[in-house]
Amino acid sequence: MRILTKIISVLFHPMLMPTLGIFLIFQAGTHLTYLPLEARRIIYLTVFISTCIMPLSLLPLFLQLKMIKSFQMESPRERLFPVFITGVFYFMGYLLLKKMSVPPMLGNFILSSLLAVLLAVIITFFWKISMHMIAIGGVTGVIMALALRFHIDLTFWISLLILASGILGAARLHQGAHNPSQIYTGYLLGFIIVFGSVWI
Repeated sequence: MRILTKIISVLFHPMLMPTLGIFLIFQAGTHLTYLPLEARRIIYLTVFISTCIMPLSLLPLFLQLKMIKSFQMESPRERLFPVFITGVFYFMGYLLLKKMSVPPMLGNFILSSLLAVLLAVIITFFWKISMHMIAIGGVTGVIMALALRFHIDLTFWISLLILASGILGAARLHQGAHNPSQIYTGYLLGFIIVFGSVWI
């Protein structure tokens, strides 16, 4: 069971969620679905590198410098600098997207995700909030906002995301990584910030 919960935590890792969010935005049936394939590939690559590859590439260095004790970063204090650096890369990704003149909604999604990361940094000073749940809450929020804003039936994707959120939350609880309040608060924080940014 422990191996299964680890697999779930890796599959829904916070650093993979922005790329998943972009993928689902392109599948939502809005005008963004009809962007040229080459443009979508460049956007995928930009988001994946800036929100996943670059932050992950620095973790071995943080470990070598003893800034973190393990890649799991179990203590709230260990998370501070890595999460802050992740926010810097998110902002770089946002600037690159803006320079490429991508549709504003994509930039808003990354920017609101950055805001959630920065708030997580502040909260981490006092409390170990769930980054996993912030991330999947944000993805759920963007899809629900698209459904309401464009009057699109995205029940299938929303149902899958809610189911995945529940499975992920249960996995994190089973691993002992968080308590229920850290799970629920993380999910609500990610959902509210991204939903509000995209919907408004």
